[in-house]
Amino acid sequence: MTDIAVLGYGTVGSGVVEVIDKNSKSIGMKAGDEIRIKYVLDLRDFPGDRVESVLVHDFDVILSDPSVRIVVEVMGGVEPAYTFVKKSLLAGKSVCTSNKELVAKHGPELISIARKKGINFLFEASVGGAIPVIRPINSSLTADAILQIKGILNGTTNYILTQMADEGWEFDKALETAQKLGYAERDPEADIEGYDACRKIAILSSLAYGRNVDFEKIYTEGISKITATDICYAKKLGCAVKLLASSEYDDGKYYAMVAPFLVRSTHPLYSVNGVYNAIFVNGESIGDVMFYGSGAGKLPTACAVVADVVDAAKHLDKHIYTFWSEEDLELTGIENATRSFFVRMSGKPEEQKDRIEAAFAGAQMLTVDEDPDGFGFVTGPVTEKEFNERLKDLTGVKGRIRFE
Repeated sequence: MTDIAVLGYGTVGSGVVEVIDKNSKSIGMKAGDEIRIKYVLDLRDFPGDRVESVLVHDFDVILSDPSVRIVVEVMGGVEPAYTFVKKSLLAGKSVCTSNKELVAKHGPELISIARKKGINFLFEASVGGAIPVIRPINSSLTADAILQIKGILNGTTNYILTQMADEGWEFDKALETAQKLGYAERDPEADIEGYDACRKIAILSSLAYGRNVDFEKIYTEGISKITATDICYAKKLGCAVKLLASSEYDDGKYYAMVAPFLVRSTHPLYSVNGVYNAIFVNGESIGDVMFYGSGAGKLPTACAVVADVVDAAKHLDKHIYTFWSEEDLELTGIENATRSFFVRMSGKPEEQKDRIEAAFAGAQMLTVDEDPDGFGFVTGPVTEKEFNERLKDLTGVKGRIRFE
């Protein structure tokens, strides 16, 4: 029998307990031993709940019990999760977590401790919910050189943008609906401003390139400035607006960013809607590989956590090597990246056509009925630096979105 402790009995924590209880027989067969939840740590009490008999409020009870071989951290946030996880690893207990904030900030340190102790720090559920992407990058794709990772990594923002496109809603209404349905937190900043997707692409990039990608150095934009009018222009252009997180290796340089993009209808990401996530990995030899599925939710995320528990139970005395060193990877700024842009303007096209043409030769002008007091234009390929410099010559700029 392998004893585990679950830190946190919130949405994901209760899901982990539910999945293990429901599938205990098959999980035990796959792990090679029965998995028993010996403790659940939480500050709250749950009278009448299944975990009442194993509930503890003091982490030291878990830390001092040598029979607990695996700790499941599903508390969220950096502290006290970091302290509890580090102490668990130093005590010789493997850790499985869904905490992307923890992994993005302290991943290489915790992996290093696990390696030295001959145990494991596993975090499949930290990116993509139920989508298996960490393990494939860390094992299945190791024979190839990964050149690019790009995807929709946040189900909340994808749901909001989908509703804006399907229902014609403004951002605020779509966000409010997402909150009522439980897709968005009461404080949605981490999702809508792109911070959640930023941490996730940092984790994937660190694994893909083997060195630590500091999420705080990744250029990040969210979707809070996207309007229903922007969506109307996107439709006229045959595009959908998606929050994309990406990283790329090109000619000895590494790039990473998170921002809204116009995705053309011919692109596979165009059809990824609602709370679903999709992740593209491009390798030098394998070409494109796509991972798609539910990116969040109680049971999908819990299943990914429990899969790590099974893996940890199968390797109690053997470290599963993770290619992520503590050495920082230097990122190149996005100013030299070349792409086309959509720009939304106030006023009439004829009033600024000459100035726009002077700044962006060959720009495509367009209007939509939903924007009677404004218009838009599409640039040709231009670097980020050149685009920002030329845009200064124009007045009445209301927004801009990059093309994928």
